[in-house]
Amino acid sequence: MSSKIFEHLADAFEAPLTNPVLVFSLVLFIILLSPILLRPIRVPGIIGLILSGVIIGPHGLNWLEKSSAVNLFSTIGLLYIMFIAGLELDMNEFKKTKHKSVLFGFFTFAIPIAIGFPVCHYLLGYDVLPSILIASMFATHTLVSYPIVNRYGISKHEAVAITIGGTILTDTAVLIILAVITGASQGNINQEFWVTLGVSFAIFLFIMFGIIPKIAKWFFERIESEKTGHYIFVLTVVFFAAFLAEMAGLEPIIGAFVAGLALNKLIPHSSALMNRIEFIGNAIFIPFFLISVGMIVDVSVLTKGPMALIVAGTLTVVAISGKYLAATVTQLIFKYSKNQRNLIFGLSNAHAAATLAVIMVGYSNDIIDENVLNGTILLILVTCIVATMVTESASKKVVMEGHQDDAHVEHVEEGEEQIMIPIANLSTMEPILDFATLIKSKKSHYPLSILSVVPDNERAERNLIEARRNLDNMAKYASGAETEVELVTTIDYNIAAGISRMSRHVFADCIIMGWPSAVSFVEKIVGEKTESILNSTDTTLFMCRLEKPLISHKSITVFAPPLAESEFGFTYWMEKILKLAQELSLPVNFICNSRTVSATEEVQKLLKSSVPLHFSNYEDWDNIYGLATFSNVDSLLVFVSSRNGEVSYRDSLDGLARRVGRYYKNQNLILLFPSRQADSHIDEYEHIQTAPIFRKISREIGNMFNKEKQN
Repeated sequence: MSSKIFEHLADAFEAPLTNPVLVFSLVLFIILLSPILLRPIRVPGIIGLILSGVIIGPHGLNWLEKSSAVNLFSTIGLLYIMFIAGLELDMNEFKKTKHKSVLFGFFTFAIPIAIGFPVCHYLLGYDVLPSILIASMFATHTLVSYPIVNRYGISKHEAVAITIGGTILTDTAVLIILAVITGASQGNINQEFWVTLGVSFAIFLFIMFGIIPKIAKWFFERIESEKTGHYIFVLTVVFFAAFLAEMAGLEPIIGAFVAGLALNKLIPHSSALMNRIEFIGNAIFIPFFLISVGMIVDVSVLTKGPMALIVAGTLTVVAISGKYLAATVTQLIFKYSKNQRNLIFGLSNAHAAATLAVIMVGYSNDIIDENVLNGTILLILVTCIVATMVTESASKKVVMEGHQDDAHVEHVEEGEEQIMIPIANLSTMEPILDFATLIKSKKSHYPLSILSVVPDNERAERNLIEARRNLDNMAKYASGAETEVELVTTIDYNIAAGISRMSRHVFADCIIMGWPSAVSFVEKIVGEKTESILNSTDTTLFMCRLEKPLISHKSITVFAPPLAESEFGFTYWMEKILKLAQELSLPVNFICNSRTVSATEEVQKLLKSSVPLHFSNYEDWDNIYGLATFSNVDSLLVFVSSRNGEVSYRDSLDGLARRVGRYYKNQNLILLFPSRQADSHIDEYEHIQTAPIFRKISREIGNMFNKEKQN
């Protein structure tokens, strides 16, 4: 009996492992431990995954072989990297930098080839066709280190944007060269080859940008409550796009990247869906790909004679030098900093998927020999390690530079921002929470404060229990987008007074409220509760009616009255609108006068926002209904109002919520009241507390007070 058990165990653990459960367990064990073990010696986790692949792969301990399952997961991981790169690309920034992307793509394609061809042809002695093939391999790169910039939150940085744009251009060019060289070696280059390639590529682009976005928008709007279905739909689009690209004669990675571009506007960066996409990719698929990269490395090629060593060393030096020169030329032309150059170099230096595809096709068609194949395998390991370390170091420094640049922009420090959301109607709270997540500063370490005010009457205790249950439901929803929330309940004779009191206790910079649903209720509440909150608080207030998904919009239209730029909270609400537009990849149309236009452009410049702004002049602000000529059904309408007595206030803004709510019955609306300087109804001590140092201390004391009160 014991001998059978021993034999069974011996068979299960025989190298290479064949039991799928054991193989998957081993890979997960490596994904878990590699970053943990390497963190103390400051080696990026990506390097650990690649080196783990070298150790357990067929050329190491041979615990794992390149089976169909491993190949499937690694392919998914590579497609995932390219898809996320396209999905997170700031389209507004990319439009601004598209010429820079093209120029960088040219440099990172032409310079490595210009160096590589003479080295291969004259120094290593290869013929013209093999030399062109090897030189084109130097021009490719894979975004192996992209997860690093994603982790540091700089995926929308200009240097990252032009590198991603350059990647897709240079890899497409190299893969076309590969098809041409393969056809030339087989004598198949003719007019039919070029016509087929051009037509299939045009059909592919039409399907991806003409049909897929419309289907996706319809699906997300109609199947809004089925969150799991959204993720499955996105995966389906990614792999269908990869298949279409292959059918068009391109590499699947091109299809995955284009899928990211096609869905870019429909998946906000801070949404729960984006969180699911990144979480599953970073947890399983992308690490699988990195391990598989290591599994193809055969270090023993260095022992196969001096020629193998010379070829491997030469290829590696040329590959790294070509990419470094391309990044340096880009830096000099666009006057980037050294850290930005290193970021471009780090992202564009790793050679993996496309490089391997080029070399394997060349080897299988007898265009290149075994020395080049083995040298390329070693090149993949070295360039991935160099790229990862350079990207890690450059990302840290770019983040530090960014903090220094943005420190003076906002009157509310991003790291100190606190947003409060009073609960009124549970059925409207999910879109309001999504809206708050989109506009909240990512640098703020304070959670969203979700407040429920319970009337102080004979049912107060029962209502308090019900309120806590409702808050728990909102917390579960927020966890889907990894949005941290703080649940606050309080009892007060007057709901408006309770909201005002708690906003001061948590030192809220912004209050986001729902829009009353019934017209009769609007007439009653807008005149009492909302006005009472406005009069008793100084903070920015957003009043939202969000009945349609935010992704259904094609633009944001902001109606700003004269002297809106003179309000104390102008810069703050402008930053929130621009942040929302950036998340949704939408242009913003401002309806205002010429003075407000100048102030708006100045704020955009200070915030370094790439959101497209359009302006239309409107002067007759006593006629609010005249604004209807500037609205359309596909636009999110934002009406900027003002508190009574403030500089931009006018009689025509009275009862604005009631009037626009009736007039625009089927559109998403936001009514915005800018913050004002502390007024006389707040005592002198609280007024002093608005200074940053007192503000931070008081917020901490207020949070402690709230937690003790809840307990």
